[in-house]
Amino acid sequence: MKRLFKRTKSWGSDDSFMHFIENVEVVVSKILSILMVIVICVAISDLIIFLFKELSNVPSGDFKKVLFNIFGLFLNILIALEILENITAYLKKHVFQVELVIVTSLIAVARKIIILDLEKVTGIDIIGLGIAVLALSISYLIIRFSNS
Repeated sequence: MKRLFKRTKSWGSDDSFMHFIENVEVVVSKILSILMVIVICVAISDLIIFLFKELSNVPSGDFKKVLFNIFGLFLNILIALEILENITAYLKKHVFQVELVIVTSLIAVARKIIILDLEKVTGIDIIGLGIAVLALSISYLIIRFSNS
């Protein structure tokens, strides 16, 4: 009976609880990695289908719009790869690497700027994206200099 009481008491200790939480984080990270690989494979297949379909049916003079869609799909895959790298870096070191998160954010904002339809956006949207790029760039520089 004493042994059962000790075992029950040890399960409720802070160390045991934190160990359990760490195990849950690892399992969730592994599941997210697998799902991200699936997303990347689906995105690549979508890109291949889009390339064959759109490049064979592009009317003359409309290639610019298709080209921006292709760039958007490529950058989506690149962003997904960066997210996968963030997850695997967490699995290796058990810490979030802020530098990778900032780089991923910069890629996402750059993607938005590249595929931006200038006829549909206002000046405030462009200013906002510019401020986001500036803030992320400054953050990246701060992180790089502090890590050096």
